[in-house]
Amino acid sequence: MSEPLELRDVSVFYGTRQALDSVSLSVARAAQVAIVGPNGAGKSTLFKAMVGLLPLASGEMLMGGTPLSGHRDIAYVPQREEVDWRFPVTVFDVVAMGRYGRGKWFRRLSRSDRRIIHEAMEQMGIGDLGHRSIGELSGGQQQRVFLARALAQQPQILLLDEPFTGVDVATREATLDVLAGLRGHSVTVLVSTHDLDLAADRFDQVVLLSGRLIAAGDPEEVFTERNLQAAFGGQMVVVDGRVVVVDQCCGGADDGRRDRQ
Repeated sequence: MSEPLELRDVSVFYGTRQALDSVSLSVARAAQVAIVGPNGAGKSTLFKAMVGLLPLASGEMLMGGTPLSGHRDIAYVPQREEVDWRFPVTVFDVVAMGRYGRGKWFRRLSRSDRRIIHEAMEQMGIGDLGHRSIGELSGGQQQRVFLARALAQQPQILLLDEPFTGVDVATREATLDVLAGLRGHSVTVLVSTHDLDLAADRFDQVVLLSGRLIAAGDPEEVFTERNLQAAFGGQMVVVDGRVVVVDQCCGGADDGRRDRQ
């Protein structure tokens, strides 16, 4: 399956609000893509539509020329705030969900399944947390667990929604290292982030959204003053020749300030 991931005139509503308007995009197989834009730009909506959690109002999503809905090899890691961490489930059980996604629910895990689960946990540095309750973990550990679940699924497409928000530097770097390693396995990676510098430095391609597609391509082509103004509007100012974006989406210690030349 070497064909690109294609979005053709995709429009999606979130309730009564149009969140995405006629977005067309082509992503090469095994590319690593950062999806950026202001809060409410449609980044999460795009991912939810790709995994069938939201219906398309119009357009189509294709992989290898067939509808994306027909592909099971898509792993999705939602934002941490969307998960009920009080649910009484262990780390091992959460990671094991990645294997159930490849077969019948409630089947017995095979020896191969268990090997893949343990390998994914070790890869994310949580091999010793298998019996811990998910709610007892730190934010960074929880993020590692959900990425391990995605790895256990052995996806061809991996979607990560704001994986770097509210996590420690070690978890961020571990995640980036894992993503870099996926290049050799031909996994297409899409990551939404508010960190424009990270997007420019660590990803092949950047997609700038603001309800519609503003720009897509190499970071230096996308992160122009004109494109950033179109996406962020009043959240963007120019100080001493530097573009400064102040995005109040994320809260906490990270106030969302991003500098671009």
